[in-house]
This record gives sequence, C-alpha cells and structure tokens, in this order.
Amino acid sequence: MRLQFALVVASSLLCWDGAAVAQAVGQFPFALTREGQMLGAVEGEVASFKGLAYAAAPVGALRWRPPQATAENPEMRTAYEYGAPCLQPSVPGTSEDCLTLNVFRPFGVDGPLPVMVFIHDSGFVSGTANDPLFDGAKLAQAGLIVVTLNYRLGVLGWLTHPALSEGGSGNYGLMDQIAALHWVHDNIAAFGGDPNNVTLFGGGAGATSIALLMLCAQSRDLFQKAILQSLPGRARQRPVQEAEAVGRQFVAALGQQGADLRVVAPARLLAAEQKLLAKSERSFAPAMDGILVREDVAAGFAAGHESRIPLIIGSNDDETRFDGEREIKETLASSGESSDELRQLYPDIARPSERAAKFYSDKVFSEPVRLLARLHAATGAPTFRYRFAYVTEARRTNPDEGHGRELQFIFGAEGVPGAGPLTWGDREVANRMRAYWINFARNGNPNGPDLPRWDAAADRDRLLLIANDRIASGDDPWSDRLDRLASESRK
Repeated sequence: MRLQFALVVASSLLCWDGAAVAQAVGQFPFALTREGQMLGAVEGEVASFKGLAYAAAPVGALRWRPPQATAENPEMRTAYEYGAPCLQPSVPGTSEDCLTLNVFRPFGVDGPLPVMVFIHDSGFVSGTANDPLFDGAKLAQAGLIVVTLNYRLGVLGWLTHPALSEGGSGNYGLMDQIAALHWVHDNIAAFGGDPNNVTLFGGGAGATSIALLMLCAQSRDLFQKAILQSLPGRARQRPVQEAEAVGRQFVAALGQQGADLRVVAPARLLAAEQKLLAKSERSFAPAMDGILVREDVAAGFAAGHESRIPLIIGSNDDETRFDGEREIKETLASSGESSDELRQLYPDIARPSERAAKFYSDKVFSEPVRLLARLHAATGAPTFRYRFAYVTEARRTNPDEGHGRELQFIFGAEGVPGAGPLTWGDREVANRMRAYWINFARNGNPNGPDLPRWDAAADRDRLLLIANDRIASGDDPWSDRLDRLASESRK
C-alpha cells in the first residue's frame, strides 16, 4: 500500500524538467534527481535509496577511463537494493558495473539537512559501501543525510600504464570519488540535503582519499568539512614512473603485451592482480600523476596547500590488524629500531610482538596524525584531534583488531559482521562519539550539550581521549614518545 501511495503522489507532481528538485521530501520516499525519478524504501524513521548510479558503468570502452555521466531516464526507478560491489577477489557478486552510491535520510523530516559522505577503507583493493557495518540509518535518525559510495578498486581503480594515458591519469578510483561528490552537489537537495554543508569522513584508505581530495583543486569546492580517521599521514604516494613500472609488471603477469587491455576478461585481471599483491600489498593505490595528486599528504599540509576547512583527525591506540604482520615487519625494518630501543620506547610492554605492534601504530598513525593536526591548526582552521582507545566490554580480555574499531561506534551497527553486540555501557560511548561526529557535520564544532568538552588542537597537543574509563580532553600523554618518532622521521 505504501508503494502504491507513493507512486500516486509521484505521478501528481509537476512535470520533471531534468534537474534535481529541492522539495518537501520528508513525507515520501521519493526524489527527482538529474538522472531520473527514484523511489526509495522506508524502515522505521529512515528512508533509504540504494544502488543509485552516479556515473556510467566503466565497462568495455569505458574501462580505465574517467567516469562518464549517466543518461537521463524519465521513468521512475526503485532504489531498494544495493548495487554490486566493485570487482575484487573473494567477494561474491562483484562487478565492473559498480559506480553506485546509497542515500539515507530521516523520514518525515524536511531539509535542508547536513550531509555526511563516507568513503570506505580496505587498502584501495577491496571493500564496499554496501557493508552492513556502514548502514547510515543511525546517523540519519539524528537529522542528517548520509551517503556511502563505491569506487573502483585494485587494478581497475589504480592501474597506471602508458597505453591507457589518453583518458587521464591512473587514479580512476579518485576520479570516481570526485564524480560522486559532483553527484551529491547536483542532486542531494532532492533528498532534503544541503549541498553547501557536506562533510567527508572515512578511515584508512578512505581517510587517505579525503586528505588527497583536500589537496586537490578539482574537488575542494565540493565539501566543507572533513573527518580523517586512522590516516597514515606520512605515507608516500608512488611517483608516476614507479606506478607505470607496476603497470608494466601487471601486463607482463597478464601475458597480454600488445593486446587491448579493455577486452580482457575480469577473472584474468583479478588473477594477475593477485600475483602483484602477493609481492606488495601497495601495488595498486593513488599515484602522483601531476593532475589530481601532486604531492604527499604530509608535504601538502606542511606547505598549507590543503583546503582550510574544519577538521577532525585521529587514530586508534592499536591500529594493528590480524593480517598486518608483514606491514609491521616492513615498518620495523625501514625504521632501523633495535630491540633495545623499542624496550626504551615501551618500557611497560613485555612481549616483543606487542612492542612491535605498538611501534607500528605510533609510527604509521599516531605521530603522523599529530603532525597533520598541528599543521592544519596552524592555518587557522578549526582542528579537533582524538585518540580512540575504547574496547567493547565483551572483548576486553581478548581484544579484536584495532584498525577500524571506531566505525561500529560511529555507525551504531550491531549484530552484523565486524560489529558484535554492545552492552549498555558500550552504547553510551557510541552515542557520545556519534554525537560528536553529528555536531561537527552540522556546524564544524563537535561540542554540544551533555558531552565532555572537546578542546581544539590549536597550537598545543590537546586531544580527546576516548578510553574505557573516560572521555576527556587533555594534553597528549604520549607526546615525548611521539616527539622521538617525529625526529626520526625527519632524518
């Protein structure tokens, strides 16, 4: 009955002229976008629109080319189901036809509402916005529009090769993200969102993407605030010559020298991709193309080239992953730290493996995050730094992987893969953390009633510590240790 009623209402609206229409959208799960008429689904207090194409399918002649606009369609389409995840190994139902996004908005509430756009992690080679962990309903219930998006991954998202240069750089995944932001700017008013109040948030590869977008002239007018979660801020972006060398290795592994790469079967692409990833997990990632990516994140922030917008930035006290042993060993080897030096850095940690893991978290995340917070605050932009050290009550005797642990608290997910059940105490912490993110999306300041005060970073090492026993602002207790790591990074 609700579907029939919405269709009747939709048919009685004024004629559609091909543009996104700002309207009283709260009463019906219906939106007029530039691409056509969309009918969403309603569950409880939230309307969702899933699988919306923000660009044409990058298949055939459009493989390894910048995203192209979708065609207008006068027919009403339902948006009940997620689109396919982007092509990647070990995930069922993936496809090259994957440039879709999902919109969650409060049902029965009119706009204009703040917009939060989430960019997912998983090292630029896997992952999807369709993960149940990233359901935007809890955030939308608070009166926001939430957008989650898919972008090309692995070899399809980041291959750099001279034979493909006619369409631009190899940063196709970054091009996809920019195309999705253009879609949001052009269409979000039709869902009740404010295109001039957009906050990007994400962790890991998502945070790296957002930092690069802050440095990119082609995207800086498309969002007004950013939240960088667990950003490896000193990570080096691969020079284009090095990226092209990887591209040639890929073609060699594919055995397709001289052939048209755009007609190779997807399964063969994935098989060749896996051979390179087995040698280096960073084979496919953003590269310095001189167009979208011109400099490393830390260098760009040091030069003041980033958008001077309100920023939340932070990391988790334990950023290790179950599959991160190789990365830990590589970080130790490149740093030159001896066992004795690690014991001096972490005198309270007895096990060598735990010391190495803690060093990895500090070297790759904690210290670089502090650096970027200092640099961004120096531009005069509001900057808020945090460290997330909370572990759910059920996992305190056997903590799970630390990287991405905060996402369950921000999205409020429970009972789905990657997000177990929460106790009453866990939910209180989740509610407060989510409130900080929501307040920031509304007005650029995370503080609000009934929340512990979050001091701006300013010119000091102030941060919000979210721990098992408290949530409070204070001076960073790790400053001396991070100072030492910073001095070594400058050598």
